[in-house]
Amino acid sequence: MIARVRPLVVLFVGLLLPLAGCDTRPQGEGPGHRPQELALSPEQELELGRKAYREVLGQSKALPLNSKEVKRVTHVGERIAGTMKIEPLMREINLDVKDYRFEWQFNVLEDKQVNAFCLPGGKVAVFTGLLHVAENDDQLAAVLGHEVAHALAHHASERLARQEREGGGLLAALREKHYDREQESEADHIGLFLMTFAGYDPGQAVAFWQRMKQLSDERGQVPEILSDHPSDEKRIRQLEEWVPKAKAAKKAYDEGRIEPPRGR
Repeated sequence: MIARVRPLVVLFVGLLLPLAGCDTRPQGEGPGHRPQELALSPEQELELGRKAYREVLGQSKALPLNSKEVKRVTHVGERIAGTMKIEPLMREINLDVKDYRFEWQFNVLEDKQVNAFCLPGGKVAVFTGLLHVAENDDQLAAVLGHEVAHALAHHASERLARQEREGGGLLAALREKHYDREQESEADHIGLFLMTFAGYDPGQAVAFWQRMKQLSDERGQVPEILSDHPSDEKRIRQLEEWVPKAKAAKKAYDEGRIEPPRGR
């Protein structure tokens, strides 16, 4: 998620505002078969990501595309993004990607903050500060899986629909904070399965967030990537619970023990 660099946050909100007031899509089943209402059409979502990404790159110092850092992020990111083609996985999580177009693009921005984000439509950026913390590609995959999950789950569109429905005020703000944490936990869960099906070790997701907790304790402040997220202890506990389930699902898929869609 975009954090720090306040102009980027303002920019993203500014790009959303012209879309406010548009007809929300009918409420249906979202990730995990929970109710989900979206404010943006697939076309609007893609265009929003394009515009925001152009603005972000215009305000930031991006590393050359042929740099080792960008090549590393692109390699891992493309493997993560490629899991959206695994129909049984998308079906099990109930991610609606069929009518959506994703233009996956990966960049690395020169900045010491420990963060990354994925905009609607598949525009991804990782800050150099995070690359110094992720000890291996499996840990990088944990972060990219989380960020890609936000895009596949249409979280930005869902948040806009919720804001339109509830308006402003203190109660809405408190609900939004809780809602942010719900989405972050969901992205953790989805992202863990994405990285596992991409061939990475989900156990390294636990190792990475333990490392982030240690970093937070040592510095006495919360890294940008942890803002509006579940507590360190809850996140690590949840990931530890989900790791064996992700491994079991991947094993079942590899062995062909997956039920076909209904009606086939």
